[in-house]
Amino acid sequence: MKSFDVVVIGAGPGGYIAAIRAAQLGMSVGCIEQWKTPKGDFALGGTCLNVGCIPSKALLESSENYERVLHQFKAHGITASGVKFDLKTMLERKDRIVGKMTSGIAGLFKKNKVTWLQGHGKLVSGGTTWKIEVDSETVEAKNVIIATGSKARHLPGIPVDNKLICDNEGALAFDSVPPRLGVIGAGVIGLELGSVWRRLGSTVKVLEALPTFLGAADETVAQEAWKIFTKGQGLDIELGVTISGVKESKKGLSIQYSTKEGSSKIFDCDRLIVSVGRVPNTDGLGAENIGLKLDPKGFIEVDKNCRTALPRVYAVGDVVRGPMLAHKGEDEGVMVAEIIAGQHGHVNYDAIPWVIYTAPEIAWVGKTEQRLKAEGVAYRAGRFPFAYNGRALGREEPEGFVKILADAGSDRILGVHAIGSLASELIAEAVVAMEFGASSEDIARICHAHPSMSEVMREAALAVDKRSLNG
Repeated sequence: MKSFDVVVIGAGPGGYIAAIRAAQLGMSVGCIEQWKTPKGDFALGGTCLNVGCIPSKALLESSENYERVLHQFKAHGITASGVKFDLKTMLERKDRIVGKMTSGIAGLFKKNKVTWLQGHGKLVSGGTTWKIEVDSETVEAKNVIIATGSKARHLPGIPVDNKLICDNEGALAFDSVPPRLGVIGAGVIGLELGSVWRRLGSTVKVLEALPTFLGAADETVAQEAWKIFTKGQGLDIELGVTISGVKESKKGLSIQYSTKEGSSKIFDCDRLIVSVGRVPNTDGLGAENIGLKLDPKGFIEVDKNCRTALPRVYAVGDVVRGPMLAHKGEDEGVMVAEIIAGQHGHVNYDAIPWVIYTAPEIAWVGKTEQRLKAEGVAYRAGRFPFAYNGRALGREEPEGFVKILADAGSDRILGVHAIGSLASELIAEAVVAMEFGASSEDIARICHAHPSMSEVMREAALAVDKRSLNG
């Protein structure tokens, strides 16, 4: 029987990073992964690298480039005619990127002497060591890190076949552009994938059960996004709906739903994306075999350091509380590996960035303005638009703004919210600032390169004190 200091169950971002960090710290590590490619080969990287973060961003970039040629190049004095795209090439490019990333993890495992255990991992028994079954093999570990991730949540009565009715996996592999596309769910996945196919020619209707749009984001950012996506880009988004059924016919699909006013409607489409959130992937884990506690939603219960109630058993990433973000899982994986090694790993959950990779991008870190109001926190806000920024104008991307929220007394930054081009990159400065307890004055005093998009961050910081220089 193979024996390890640490066995990680799952090789998505949280799992493979935990395995590598534990190996760097001198421990013997085995990492279990059951994911298989459409060809039947085992692959590392989990949902994120195979059918999530990485392939979706590849398609987003391809579709954005196509739209730039059609609509933005004219402003630069560039005329293009007969512009076409080849979907097969786009999908092949996406798959090559995925293959490069997943094989890269295999290389990192080899470099760091992490043993890749191929198959389904199931907890069998505990004691001095923990025993885990990997298909027909059993291994033992002194410490276990569970990183089994999440899977798409499906709606009752709406069977996903990933042909006509798809979750994120099927929506990344359409063999043709559907003339009419329905999307259930106006969250991150729905907006990103809906925008991909809209750019490539689909008429897209998004149906959202909640009465508010992007409720997790700052209200002003959500309002700006609504205006851009619906009026500027032509996404048809309907809020507060209840889906009553989906019927298949020779002409495609009919979505039956009722509005918040109570009227009944039907939307006919050629394909449907169901993107109503994700659920923890704990099926078949064997939690009951060792007394591992799950909450009613299937999440593994852990403390602030990702320890379960069982000795030397940890859980990280989407399978535990908190936002389902790959980088959150990665940081938890590092923290747990370092704790096992006797170090003082930690994660600052107040400084985890969120990003929606639409165009323009949406990114934030820290608290929203509505949350500060609800908590009764006295704060000051500074906001600056990209429309006044020379680099944004030069890029023909003037939409959006950056907003900084700072404590009214100490000036310490409480939240930063952005909607605009490259917001996913700009938010990193805000994360660093919050991690080190910076004030808005600190950002205002830092020299930012000119011309650059990052100047908007500085101007927003200056605006907290009502002294922006360029607006």
